[in-house]
Amino acid sequence: VQLQASGGGSVQSGGSMRLSCAVSQKSPVTHYAVGWFRQAPGKEREGVSAIMMSDGRTYYSDSVKGRFTISRDANKQTAYLQMDNLKPEDTGVYYCATGFLAAWKDYDPSHNSHFYWGQGTQVTVSS
Repeated sequence: VQLQASGGGSVQSGGSMRLSCAVSQKSPVTHYAVGWFRQAPGKEREGVSAIMMSDGRTYYSDSVKGRFTISRDANKQTAYLQMDNLKPEDTGVYYCATGFLAAWKDYDPSHNSHFYWGQGTQVTVSS
């Protein structure tokens, strides 16, 4: 399984940004979710949002609900994270990943092996 992330960069507070995560594997991603974690400097990695490729069920962390929207193109096995009304506290390295949807909510750093990971992409929001 390979995950190719794109997007990221710098934006001012209140701005928007979109991340993409394309999953490459022989069989369709049907039983797993695709989404993002983020890690701010000096903080632990946290689950941000994820979506089931099969039926579109989603997860959002409380800190991003109402501001971030996750979507998918199942045919392309690609997930998209539209981030609106960005805040400085959204700054960090965003990692796309695939794993069980419930694992985003119950995430603990000891669970990293439960996911396949893509490369991190920096998101910087300035005040």
